[in-house]
Amino acid sequence: MFRRAFWFTAGAAAGVWATTKVNRQLKKLTPESLAAQAADKAVEAGHRLKDFALDVKAGMSQREDELNDALGLHQDPDRPGNVTALPGPRRLRAIQNDKTTHRSSHENRSTGSYNRNEDH
Repeated sequence: MFRRAFWFTAGAAAGVWATTKVNRQLKKLTPESLAAQAADKAVEAGHRLKDFALDVKAGMSQREDELNDALGLHQDPDRPGNVTALPGPRRLRAIQNDKTTHRSSHENRSTGSYNRNEDH
């Protein structure tokens, strides 16, 4: 008799456990639950994407600083943000070498000193 009562109780407990497990799985498959799971995954993906974008931005800034140091570009404190300027002597040489006379394009072609930028 004791044996029968044991197996009856074990069977009833297994039935309750299985029923509870099945009901939980069915609740997870309702449209509301699926929508909530999808929203959670979308928010999580958005956070990961934001973290990735911040990492890329930090890497770009670090690489830009390395390149500026390698090229001898310096940060001018009067300029806003990350705007950099060329060193003074390079810029002055470029301006000093730009001494072109403005003649008509016909005159330039006949003398052989044609500057195609003057046509525009």
